[in-house]
Amino acid sequence: MPRFHKVARAADVPPGTGKVVDVNGVGVALFNVAGKFHAVGNACPHQGGPLGEGFLDGSVVTCPWHFWRFDVTKGHAPEFPEMTIDRFVVRVETGEVYVSEIPLKRSKKEE
Repeated sequence: MPRFHKVARAADVPPGTGKVVDVNGVGVALFNVAGKFHAVGNACPHQGGPLGEGFLDGSVVTCPWHFWRFDVTKGHAPEFPEMTIDRFVVRVETGEVYVSEIPLKRSKKEE
């Protein structure tokens, strides 16, 4: 069973925003999409840009370095589903946001 780490207060990440958080020494991008939290690897697979500092439009974040786009709810680029990023399990308990330290495994259906 994965360990979860408290990374933020839910109130500190309003809907439509994101931030970079530390999960056991690893940078993770945490986003609030219409009141639901999603966490993905912070490094863009293109050249390592900080996705957590990108612009969030709906569920799609745009990397601030070279404008690559990823759906944070699905873990892949909208135009190129084979271009994936890690996703992490997120829990919210009593106003605190917790993220798993191990990314989700992708199923064959998601690939």
